[in-house]
Amino acid sequence: MKSAFRKISRVGSLTGGTKWYLSEDCLLAAKRMMYTVEYRRFYFRDLEYIMVWPSRLWLWRLIIPAVLLAGLGVSLWQWVNSTAGAIFSSVALAWAGLELALGPTARSSIRTTGVTIDLPLVKRTRRARKVLAKIDAAVRATRGVIEQPTAPASITSPAEPHVQTRSEASATASIAVATPTNGS
Repeated sequence: MKSAFRKISRVGSLTGGTKWYLSEDCLLAAKRMMYTVEYRRFYFRDLEYIMVWPSRLWLWRLIIPAVLLAGLGVSLWQWVNSTAGAIFSSVALAWAGLELALGPTARSSIRTTGVTIDLPLVKRTRRARKVLAKIDAAVRATRGVIEQPTAPASITSPAEPHVQTRSEASATASIAVATPTNGS
């Protein structure tokens, strides 16, 4: 039997992480913290937006380990031996190169009707387009199915002309008179 949910993303951390699943009518986040799992369901009909942006702390993740490893490599090169210094210096260079190749880390926010939730959707911003495209396709498919039956019903109903009654005409005229303009 095939599951109704497909995994679209996983963001790990030291104490757990968040796995994202997609179904026909919702987006499910399973946030694991040590030994507990918290589930959040976001229905596509309630979804307003999902925003992903680069984290400001990404540069610190790049700079601090690279500088520390390079400093240790230079110190070992001078006081111990050049082999150990070369190893740590090359690890610092590899760290910086890997972080630059992977790109900035990402932060994300999900807005549904009435609430905004900050949960990590992707680890890096370069993967965000792919995940958001899958979510967008599912949202469009769901909203298209919901909106499709109502569209033909409005086309088949006969259009009746609106006849303005005397009370509506006087109410419209009194609102127009009471509304101040820039010229007065």
